[in-house]
Amino acid sequence: MGDGSVQAIELVFLLLLLFVVAFGALARKLQVPYPIVLVIAGGLLGLVPGIPHIALNPDVIFFVILPPLLYSAAWVTSWREFKFNLVSILLLAFGLVAFTVVGVAEGAKWLFGGFDWKVGLVLGAVVAPTDALAATSIAKRIGLPQRITDLLEGESLVNDASGLLALEFGIALVVGGESPTVAAGLLRLVYLTVAGIALGLATGWLVDRIERRIDHGPIEIAISILVPYVAYLTAEAIHASGVLAVVACGLYLARRSSEFFSPGVRLQAWAVWDALTFILNGLVFVLIGLQLPYVLGGIRGYSLSTLILDGVLFSGLLIALRLLWIFPGALLAHAIRTRILHQKVDMPPARGVLIVGWTGMRGVIALAAAIALPQALADGSPFVERNLIIFLAFSVILVTLVLQGLTLPLLVRLLGVPQEPTHNVEEAEARREILESALRYLQASRAQDETEFDALYEDLSGHYRQQLGTVTGLADPGNGLSPKHHERVSQLTRELLRVERQTAVRLRNEGQINDETLRQLERELDLREAGPSHAM
Repeated sequence: MGDGSVQAIELVFLLLLLFVVAFGALARKLQVPYPIVLVIAGGLLGLVPGIPHIALNPDVIFFVILPPLLYSAAWVTSWREFKFNLVSILLLAFGLVAFTVVGVAEGAKWLFGGFDWKVGLVLGAVVAPTDALAATSIAKRIGLPQRITDLLEGESLVNDASGLLALEFGIALVVGGESPTVAAGLLRLVYLTVAGIALGLATGWLVDRIERRIDHGPIEIAISILVPYVAYLTAEAIHASGVLAVVACGLYLARRSSEFFSPGVRLQAWAVWDALTFILNGLVFVLIGLQLPYVLGGIRGYSLSTLILDGVLFSGLLIALRLLWIFPGALLAHAIRTRILHQKVDMPPARGVLIVGWTGMRGVIALAAAIALPQALADGSPFVERNLIIFLAFSVILVTLVLQGLTLPLLVRLLGVPQEPTHNVEEAEARREILESALRYLQASRAQDETEFDALYEDLSGHYRQQLGTVTGLADPGNGLSPKHHERVSQLTRELLRVERQTAVRLRNEGQINDETLRQLERELDLREAGPSHAM
């Protein structure tokens, strides 16, 4: 690759990164989920004359961007909730995907001229998977109940695999002229699932063993970035599900990370991954918007009004199919969980089910899958419906992401769906038990230690009793301090840290210490300041 090409790629990347930063900041200011702002801004930018053509490369999406995003999403998914809601998640990820594919295959014949059920099958497979980020980021911002957020996260983690399998069969039917049987489809599904999960768990087990022998932040972070690519590419090499391999690996290592990550490495890793996922997601949503002029430019023989009508009708069909499935699907999931698995779970209220049905946002996977469709059939004739499929996929992304994303808070208010409480009962109880365990240990250790250390034990116990009083909201049993006193202690602590930090900076500015010493002192102060809010 010549210097000109490298410079062009660098310019494009810097331009995209600038868009992500600017519109991400705008989204924070507007208090709107940034995927919505980035897609709209990208679409408007694509219409500006002189903006360079930035094509969406499906291989970059599937092999470069998708693995770390899936891994990051799996890492922050609670295994307890994922396992508890597995039946509901599978009915969404497989049952709803199959229902969507079949529904689109039938509906497309009536909506679009030239579409038979085979082409409709391809179209349905392209748009069936929901986006892993959009729905959950919006759900968390508006404070939806955790049960709904858990379902949306689990669905979007798994349904990429079922959607891509359906796409594989659709392409075989339309492009290759093959006619796969139902039995072959089921066998392929079993292989994709079992082999993908097994490979992901094997990768996670191996990484767990390696991580336990390393305690070096940069090396461990580099390994964590490498892991999703290894799992995904290895699974794809054996024709298993790379999506499920990454998800299984991420869930496994997230459970084990408390044992192999040191506190310092964990802080560094979270910082790196937070920035990485924001950048990758931001690039993806800006890229979606920037494709608008090129998607429109690829359509021939359709007026703009016809295209807009087709996009609206198809988006309405897709939303209707999800809503049609979601209520009987919820009843079926509840019956299986209570009667067969004997889970103690209440039937979800209708308003909660409706919210889940309204959060079927599509993202870059749909557009990348559409763009990846071959341009010619097996006999060499052009795949004439390809460009319209790309346009319809783009329309669905725009309508579901923007329309549903912006109207979801209003729908939540109209239905009276209770918001997630800011006070986490489980967290408060865990903090109480952790502090009480520490106090019991101090008491037992003090009884066996020398009396000259009594003052030290008293000081440590006082700190823990203070934190316990803050957590429980009760007076400190050791010195009678009230929660009001605890709050004042916290304020003084923060002010003292500010004074210490200012002094360290002044010493650096006066030349008494160098910058390396300042960074070390700042790191220690930052960890102390983060401790009360993140640790205790």
